[in-house]
Amino acid sequence: MSTSKKDSEKTSAGTRGDKRLSVRRSGVHGKGVFAKAALPAGETLLDYEGDRISWEQACADYAAAGTAGHTFYFDLGDGTVIDGGSNGNAARFINHGCEPNCETEADEDRVRIITLRDIAVGDELFIDYNLVIDDDDPEERALYACACGAATCRGTMLAG
Repeated sequence: MSTSKKDSEKTSAGTRGDKRLSVRRSGVHGKGVFAKAALPAGETLLDYEGDRISWEQACADYAAAGTAGHTFYFDLGDGTVIDGGSNGNAARFINHGCEPNCETEADEDRVRIITLRDIAVGDELFIDYNLVIDDDDPEERALYACACGAATCRGTMLAG
């Protein structure tokens, strides 16, 4: 995905090289983020980083890339998106789970990943993506199938 400097701005929130986390192959999907140390509930782990782009630019890049159903976009709800695929960090590899152990908290200049409960060494981090799409086409919706394996899995990454 390409964006011009004019269309993007790196998120202001930084993250240090957190030795409590590692990125490796996930049994759920692609890469995942795993705890290398015990993480207490309520802990801010890292920020979601990447270039800030307009929603229009994100849609154009998505269409051009042909990666149906897969992006590293985090919609800020104000017409801008953080593109974790461009200058992003480990947060972009946190997978969806229907029984998440982390959540996101956004304000005007950063998106934080925060633990919802204690997380043991070796556990994968999950957030509930609660995605919203404006398409009722079953083929399009099928792109968002969930593979988390949780007992309460709703079968989709889309919001209920």
